[in-house]
Amino acid sequence: MWCSALLLSLSPAVVLLLQLPDCAATQEGHWEDYKYGRRDSETKQHCSWKCLQFTLQWPAGFCQSLDKKDLCRIPQSVNSWTIHGLWPLRVFRCCNCWPIFHSDIQELEAELNEHWPSLLKIKSSFHFWRDEWDKHGTCAACVEGMNSPLRYFQMCLKLRGRFDVHRLLEDAGITPSCDRLYKVVEVHQVLAPHLGDRHEIQCVTDEQDREVWFQVKIPLSRNLTVSCDHRTERDTSSPSGPGRRASLGHPCPPQVPFYYYPIDHQQPQRPCG
Repeated sequence: MWCSALLLSLSPAVVLLLQLPDCAATQEGHWEDYKYGRRDSETKQHCSWKCLQFTLQWPAGFCQSLDKKDLCRIPQSVNSWTIHGLWPLRVFRCCNCWPIFHSDIQELEAELNEHWPSLLKIKSSFHFWRDEWDKHGTCAACVEGMNSPLRYFQMCLKLRGRFDVHRLLEDAGITPSCDRLYKVVEVHQVLAPHLGDRHEIQCVTDEQDREVWFQVKIPLSRNLTVSCDHRTERDTSSPSGPGRRASLGHPCPPQVPFYYYPIDHQQPQRPCG
């Protein structure tokens, strides 16, 4: 009875947040659920994953994955590999019980804009982050170090610093070019000591049917150590949306050289003319 009286005394917005199952729970309990996420049977069934996939994308390669030439944008401040996502494998989506608000990650916004920007004109960076949290972050939150929006995005930024692909490649003389071609084996030799032997070098096919380096997928165990036997895990991480091709990315063919296009901020989808 006291719960009904309490709801009548609150504003409609607060009432909406508090109308969770089991009205006998305390108000404090409701706020705990909202802040830290639900831990009932709805979420527990999505916590059985063993491997994650941390994915970095090369902006110039990403632009080649779009059918529509005017959709891609690369902010002037972006000149390196950016985060695509951190995805628990085996599950497609966790639950809809944990919304994210701009204020949750506002303190990270400058870093996120630099290292995890939206590269689509039709999607703001926050909408990109929100989609990643809704689809993947709520499942990654089964691990204590990522059990809130803030902690999840903090961890992604830490992993981006840990796996500095741009520096590793540059130190090995592997740099973006419109003319030079690379092979999987030479790139793998450079990255394997740092990303593990099971990392995947992915390409897309451009309009001229050339293989173009698109992203790197790094398998991680639940405790975020490099490598995880994810062969039995179902990868449902490939996103889709307006302007995306049916096949977003594929492992770069071992015997076919690929391009590592330079970034062109003015013509992001035609960096080599």
